[in-house]
Amino acid sequence: MNDPIARTEAGRLASRWIADFGAALARRDVGGVVSLFDADCYWRDLISFTWNIATFEGLSDIAAMLQATLDSAAPANLKIEGEPDSRDGVIEAWFVFETAVALGRGHLRLKGDKCWTLLTTMTELKGHEERKGERREKGVEHGARHNRKSWLERKNETEAALGISEDPYCVIIGGGQGGIALGARLRRLGVPTIILEKNQRPGDSWRNRYKSLVLHDPVWYDHLPYLPFPEHWPVFTPKDQLGDWLEMYTRIMELNYWGSSECRRARFDPNTGHWVLTVNRDGREVTLRCRQLIFATGAYGPPNETRLPGAETFLGE
Repeated sequence: MNDPIARTEAGRLASRWIADFGAALARRDVGGVVSLFDADCYWRDLISFTWNIATFEGLSDIAAMLQATLDSAAPANLKIEGEPDSRDGVIEAWFVFETAVALGRGHLRLKGDKCWTLLTTMTELKGHEERKGERREKGVEHGARHNRKSWLERKNETEAALGISEDPYCVIIGGGQGGIALGARLRRLGVPTIILEKNQRPGDSWRNRYKSLVLHDPVWYDHLPYLPFPEHWPVFTPKDQLGDWLEMYTRIMELNYWGSSECRRARFDPNTGHWVLTVNRDGREVTLRCRQLIFATGAYGPPNETRLPGAETFLGE
């Protein structure tokens, strides 16, 4: 075969499966797609087909998902990426694909010639690609003109205006690693966003915890988007080191991060389609208006206890 990927047995099987999978998707042949899966199978989709984060287990679940999404998703142009691998009887391969509105990347695991697990993820929206590679900003403006502004002057002006004279499109409540990572992604997409955090500095939600705290997950699972930890980074990150990393990250990624800021009230105005937020920013009340309000306040916090009459004397009978 002329295709170098298909020269190995793993490459041959993976390439044939992707080709058959793509052809069945193009025909909108749900039965043909399902026939490529093992009875014990799983499909994990991140946004690309379902506009949701969902896992489908078994042939009937996968068929139902495809019936609901295949026409609108319109997947096409599936291609193997890199060299497929085979371990312990399982073939693994990465692939890329397109939908009607997005570019995607997927991961395939085969047992024999049938799919055991499939992952499909959206990576970019068509027409809203990130400015990277050949699309990156030049960072320089040659020639002289009156009142030309430096990068720092433009950055300071943008930060001073956003939330005061110009409305953000998104407001993220919570400036821990989740809010910061999402803010970085939105920044790269050119979406004006403000991150609100009640602590003073990025990373304080880690610095303020108990002395011996380290991340429970090893470093390989903890990278933030765009900037992986350097090679010398410890396997389990101490809390203060992570706090410093988060603070540095917000600066390098040029995030609009409002520390010492707490959202006191939020209401949706159906007439304008905006959220209206009352924010205490370092002791000063500020009103923010945005199209999208995102909560990134974490999974843990003070318990919200339901008060029931007589609960204080209830003995469990």
